[in-house]
Amino acid sequence: MDEPTAALGVTQTELVLSLIEQLASTGHAVLVVSHNLTDVFRVADRLAVLYLGRLAAVGPKEEFDTASVVDLMTTGASARLRNGGSEPAASGNVSSGAEG
Repeated sequence: MDEPTAALGVTQTELVLSLIEQLASTGHAVLVVSHNLTDVFRVADRLAVLYLGRLAAVGPKEEFDTASVVDLMTTGASARLRNGGSEPAASGNVSSGAEG
C-alpha cells in the first residue's frame, strides 16, 4: 500500500490501520509505504528506510525510533539507532521493478 492514509480523516485512517493489523495477524504480508511515522510504527514489524532512492537502513522496528528514521530519511545516516549506533544491515539501490 502506497501512502494508504495520506488523504484520509481520523476515522478512515483507523479503519485502514486496523485492516492492516488484521491481515498481519492472519499471516499475510503487508507492505506499507508511508511518511506518516505514527502509522508506520503502529503497524510495522520491520522498517526499510530510503534516502534519495537508496536503502539507508533495514531492520526490526525495535531498532528504530522516530528521530532515527527522520535522520535516515533526511541524511542517510543516524547515530541514534538502538543497536549501538550503527545502521541495521543493508545498503544499496532500491527499484520498484518497473521498467521504463
